[in-house]
Amino acid sequence: MSNAKFPNVPDVAPGSLADLIATLQTETGLGTPRPLPPVHLWNPANCGDIGLERRRDGSWWQNGVRFSREKLVRLFSTILRRDSDGYYLVTPHEKVVVKVEDAPFVGIRADRHESGGHQVIVVTTNVGDVVAVDSEHPIRVVSDRQTGEPSTYVLIRGGLEARMARPPYYELVDWSEPDPADDGAMSLASSGQKFQIGRVA
Repeated sequence: MSNAKFPNVPDVAPGSLADLIATLQTETGLGTPRPLPPVHLWNPANCGDIGLERRRDGSWWQNGVRFSREKLVRLFSTILRRDSDGYYLVTPHEKVVVKVEDAPFVGIRADRHESGGHQVIVVTTNVGDVVAVDSEHPIRVVSDRQTGEPSTYVLIRGGLEARMARPPYYELVDWSEPDPADDGAMSLASSGQKFQIGRVA
């Protein structure tokens, strides 16, 4: 059955947003996620560049060789930190440079939910992060200066963003509405707030 207020949103029990997030985390293979390491508290020596890079498609490489182990990629995602001068993998004893192409994560799924009378957009990343779009996890859109093509990003944590892949991005567009306060703008409501995600040509 669909929700009359938010078409295509399944009827769910009040207060079940946490259950939805837990379900999505389980579907991504995380089960019950462990607490993230406190990388913001660590200040180790900079060990420089060892050839690590994270490419636009979400893959990790070192000196031209791709990391194929999913568990290792997810481990990297938990100790990745963004400093003022770039991205690093950080442990209590060392930090190494990571060259990040575009954004460190990819948003691979978007879900729409109702909680407390508000529509809530929930984003899942390629490494299993699940966040509700809100003031702490806002959406921003950047248009290519040459082509005008938009790229949509969601702040996941600690300055680390996910670029939305095309399929979930189109869902966000489908769920957006014209913004009466800005002629031509399309806004997406989530957690009682509005986020501009594009403009009508």
